[in-house]
Amino acid sequence: MKRKNLPLLLMLIAGAVTCVITLIRQYTMLERLSLLLGVMLLFCLLGYILKWTLDRFETQIEKKLQEEGEVIEKETDEENPTREGAQDVSEGKDA
Repeated sequence: MKRKNLPLLLMLIAGAVTCVITLIRQYTMLERLSLLLGVMLLFCLLGYILKWTLDRFETQIEKKLQEEGEVIEKETDEENPTREGAQDVSEGKDA
């Protein structure tokens, strides 16, 4: 899943909401800009943390699925030698 733009999108949405709220409440230009900068930095940081967390979960899930696939392959490989081993033992008794 592509999460490359998640922090940027989150930051821009938070910035747009901040702009609308500061316009409605009639903040001064300096207050608007300082608040906008703070909000955008905060939500950018939160977006990167969210992206990192989601990527980490995806990596753990892929690793778990890969391990389950290896277990299934090992089980089928282990079943075949036991059958062949039983044939070898029975052949050894006849001789």
